[in-house]
Formats: sequence, C-alpha cells, structure tokens
Amino acid sequence: MSETSDNGGWLSDHFAIAMPSLQDPNFAHAVIYICEHGPEGAMGLVINHPSDLKLRDLFEHMDIEPGPDAPVDTPVFLGGPVQRERGFVLHPPDDQWEASAQVSPQVSVTTSRDIITALAQNRGPRRFLMALGYAGWGAGQLEEEMTSNAWLTVPATSTILFDTPVPQRWEAAAAQLGVDISRMSGESGHA
Repeated sequence: MSETSDNGGWLSDHFAIAMPSLQDPNFAHAVIYICEHGPEGAMGLVINHPSDLKLRDLFEHMDIEPGPDAPVDTPVFLGGPVQRERGFVLHPPDDQWEASAQVSPQVSVTTSRDIITALAQNRGPRRFLMALGYAGWGAGQLEEEMTSNAWLTVPATSTILFDTPVPQRWEAAAAQLGVDISRMSGESGHA
C-alpha cells in the first residue's frame, strides 16, 4: 500500500475514492470514509451518495418528535450495502454519546439512539453526516481491490467530509492527490 498513516499502514481516517471504472452502483463515483481498517478487514461509510430520505423521515421512523429548530431537511446518506437498517453518525469528537468511537482527532462515529434524539432537539453536533448502512471488506479485500485499480486512497479531511458540497466530494477528494478524476478513463492498463 502506498498510502500509509501513523496507524501502522492501515487506512483508518482515509478516503477510498472510486475509480471511474468501478461500475458497482453502490460505489460508482463514491467517496468512502474508512472508519476501521486492520488485519480483519475494513469498514467505511459512503459520504457522497445521499438517499431520498431526510432526517425528518428517520425521526418519524424512530418515533422521535423533532423540535422546531431540528435539521429535518438534512439528507440521510446511503452509507453502503451492508446492514442498511443500521444508522451511523460521523461528527467531530465529543464524549457525550453512548456508543461512539473516535476515528481520528477530527472525526468520531456514533451508532446510538441518543445522538439522533439530540439532533431532533437541535442539541447534537453542528457538523455531522448521517448514513444508513456501511461498506465492508474482509481481510485483505480492500487491498486487493486497490491493487486492481478500483480505489485511490488519500488521508481524509473534515472539510471534505462536512463542508464540501456533496456533488463535489468525489473530485475534491481526488484533487488532494493532484488528480483530476473526471478526466480519467474508465480503462485501466499497465505500462
């Protein structure tokens, strides 16, 4: 792997950027925030495929009454094809949630109901991304897909994760590598 980090070469807190040749509809033009990567495999959330759902739909499904200032029109993302009924919230770290794991100094992932309730009451994190489902890879699978030119990787930034407009995230993530991914061919080859 050419992209390493301070965690022994694993790609936690990186973006996996789908190459144009990747045709799986779950991952076409996807940017995946890698939450975990180690010897057992990897887990991440697609951060640029919004679903048709808004937070109001999630609140309603969970029988949570939103307050007047709740961010009800915020999109819910298709985090990946695995366990689509399971919710994940990416947000800056803090210690107040029941089931939360800090991925990096800038990002935590929370899976507990309390953060959804807090969002409904406008007491949750100001910067967040809500996703249903996740992308998962078995041991060595992500590395194999990278070798097959399915993914580029780059260290993640909270700016792309939370602030970059959704339609621009794929190109913005690749631009961190100096790549204009929109100009890349869907063909791969070897010199």
